[in-house]
Amino acid sequence: MQELCDLKVLVNGQHTFLLNQKIISTFSGKLKKMIKQEKKKTQIKGSVIKINGFPGGPNGFELVSRFCYNKGKIPLSPSNISLLHCSAIFLEMTEEITTCNLLHQTETFLEGLFYWTWNDILTSLKASDSFISYADLSGLLEKLINSLLVKISANSDITFTPSSSSSSSPETPSDFKFSPSTKTPDIIKPCSSRTWWFDDLTILPPKIIEKVAKIMGSFGIDNNSLILTKFLLHYLKTAVQRPGGIGSRSEYGGLADYAVNGVISVGKVGFSCRGLFWVMRVVCGLGLSKDCMTQLERLIGGMLDQATLDDLLVLGHDGAVYDVNLVLRLVRVFVNEDDGMCSEKMKKGGRLIDKYMREISPDQSLKVSKFLAVAESLPDSARDCFDESHPALNPEERTRLCRCLNYEKLTLEGCKDLAKNPRIPPSIAIEALLSQQSKHQSKNSILESPNSTETRSISYGGEEEHERWSEFSSEKEEMRVKLERMQCRVIELEKVCQEMKGQMSKIVKNKVYSRPALTRAMPKLC
Repeated sequence: MQELCDLKVLVNGQHTFLLNQKIISTFSGKLKKMIKQEKKKTQIKGSVIKINGFPGGPNGFELVSRFCYNKGKIPLSPSNISLLHCSAIFLEMTEEITTCNLLHQTETFLEGLFYWTWNDILTSLKASDSFISYADLSGLLEKLINSLLVKISANSDITFTPSSSSSSSPETPSDFKFSPSTKTPDIIKPCSSRTWWFDDLTILPPKIIEKVAKIMGSFGIDNNSLILTKFLLHYLKTAVQRPGGIGSRSEYGGLADYAVNGVISVGKVGFSCRGLFWVMRVVCGLGLSKDCMTQLERLIGGMLDQATLDDLLVLGHDGAVYDVNLVLRLVRVFVNEDDGMCSEKMKKGGRLIDKYMREISPDQSLKVSKFLAVAESLPDSARDCFDESHPALNPEERTRLCRCLNYEKLTLEGCKDLAKNPRIPPSIAIEALLSQQSKHQSKNSILESPNSTETRSISYGGEEEHERWSEFSSEKEEMRVKLERMQCRVIELEKVCQEMKGQMSKIVKNKVYSRPALTRAMPKLC
């Protein structure tokens, strides 16, 4: 038994195989050299030969061992061809060692790659996941992907063109290169003839998809193919929604960058504002680079007036309900692009942000500074009305928020609520009332001007407005009286408090002085 198993091979530090030197050396040139070197170093029998970085680990080495012990025969299939081919290259199982060796058999099998079925190619690609780096170095990965793309081309209107330095025979699928369509608007809407392969490729690992993107000629910032961008987004969305999770999110960072670069290159032509928000939701947690995120936010910010409230309600981080920081960055982009922006576009953005403020205001975890930052992010020209609120503000914060308001743009009802609200500082309420009064007086001056033809046309509605303002003025006067009464009451309460403090201090002093006397009296009582 010792003569039959006179070789120990430790594969990737995981498993030790007991083998026969003669059988293994007959097929593997690399092991034959390693055995000779080991014999020169040591004369100890049964020494261990260590192999690191073997493709497929112990499972791959076991398949090779079966091939050797079976006199150079093993069933080949799409499920094991990638592993056996890479193992044969690693162990130098060439024709120089013996005829009809493993490498020759795998290469012969791969010659029929063009005639494999779609599922056979996918099976072989997926089986290469554990040794993808070696499969890429050997050129096998590129052959499989090229064959896959030829299948896509044969069953859709995506075209492939052979390179000028190669033939276009079916036997050489690696000569084909992807040629993206120039009619990008036609690709915007989903089309079954173009996207039938999307779901099938979602079973492949991200590194193989990156290689697919390279071979399709749309790598990195050069990604100008919308069909590839749509596929990458579909792939990332499927990965995020997978029940078992996606493992390491950093593995998807490169694909996220490719997809976003494709989105940016197409821009507003290929994606609506809602579509861009959808893209952001897909890629935000997948290791997207800061530069790509900045460019995507710049693209969305320029279209912010086309967004809806649902678009802005992006989930927050660290316990926050909504991502307010994101909205602030988008508004900043929107405002900075105000050069020549029509007032209606700016007001549309203002109405959207006001809706957003009403939505986030009940959030108890929202910092007041964030809410104030949203309120201050837009210029006065963006708002027709300033009726906003936040329930959890202290007096200083309410004062700061109210300073952001343009009181002349408050509605009459909003001004009444402001004056009656006990949470609003009195100075702010009075300032708002005075601004409304000045606005009303300016209207009256226009109505009373005999030289204005425009005012005569609107004088019929002035009486009704005057009555409303008179009613409001009386309410304002009542509020002033109430405020004065409250101030008097506060002064009285302060006097009472001072008197109570004086009485309490006297009581404390008397107690302190009385304790020694009681102590001295104790012995007499005893």
